[in-house]
Amino acid sequence: MNFSRYIVLALKGCAMGMADVVPGVSGGTIAFISGIYEELLDSIRSVNATALKLLLKLRLGEFWRHINGSFLLPVLLGIAIAIFSLARLMTYLLTYHPIAIWSFFFGLIIASALLVARQIGRWDWRSLLAFVAGAAAAWWITVATPAETPNDWWFVMLSGAIAICAMILPGISGAFILLLLGKYQYIMQAVGDLNIPVIVIFVVGAAAGIISFSHLLSWLLKHWHDVTVAVLMGFMVGSLNKVWPWKETAETYLDSHGVAQPLVQHNVAPGTFEQLTGQPSQLVQAVLLCVVGFLAIYGIELLARIIVKKEEK
Repeated sequence: MNFSRYIVLALKGCAMGMADVVPGVSGGTIAFISGIYEELLDSIRSVNATALKLLLKLRLGEFWRHINGSFLLPVLLGIAIAIFSLARLMTYLLTYHPIAIWSFFFGLIIASALLVARQIGRWDWRSLLAFVAGAAAAWWITVATPAETPNDWWFVMLSGAIAICAMILPGISGAFILLLLGKYQYIMQAVGDLNIPVIVIFVVGAAAGIISFSHLLSWLLKHWHDVTVAVLMGFMVGSLNKVWPWKETAETYLDSHGVAQPLVQHNVAPGTFEQLTGQPSQLVQAVLLCVVGFLAIYGIELLARIIVKKEEK
């Protein structure tokens, strides 16, 4: 593999990491539209008992080839770089510029859903039913009330295992699952502050979760491709409820710093938002950022096509 290929994979990993720190946007979506999704699943799935035996026997070359290390390392490195560099920025934007950032995410998800729809070879009753089921499930998740949960090591590990499964699903945001589990701000704060014990516990849980879940997802894509992709597209459409920019806060809770945070929110029209809050709806800015988000996904998809064509020559 040449150096430029490593750089491209690292950039795709960065894009996944950027998405993974955003509640409502999935790193799996970026992997899907950038053409590395199934290879990523297969590479993660190869981290198994055979790989462990090769590693323990110090047969490092065979171990590296078995896990597709030349692919996996730059992608994971890109994800890590993006998460650690953007954690504080995303926390800031979601706190001080919520309408702008949610509008941008809204456009991202719409474009992603349309692109994923192209992967469905044939729409039949099973695909349509799978799409509706996926949309209904995601909608239900978005209206569920986030829980106040313990910060104990076992729950942080469990949160990592659950969230990482969502992170590799196009349309289901691992960050949003953390939000529902009441651990998004806690984990983002730990990453921003380099709280190593919390990060390590979370990563251990994530590693266990992703290795086990990747086997199931890879099998589904190979044997029930169109139905599985239709469910994933449904997840994306259903998750739009979460990223609607204008919300009315019905209930709040106090975080660890004693600051009131939204707990239960309801979507409202821009005009209603202005009446309820006395703040401008920023409608023009929101529409523009939604369009920018929509075009950004198509830009990534176009770039992926160009890269694939160059590699095929």
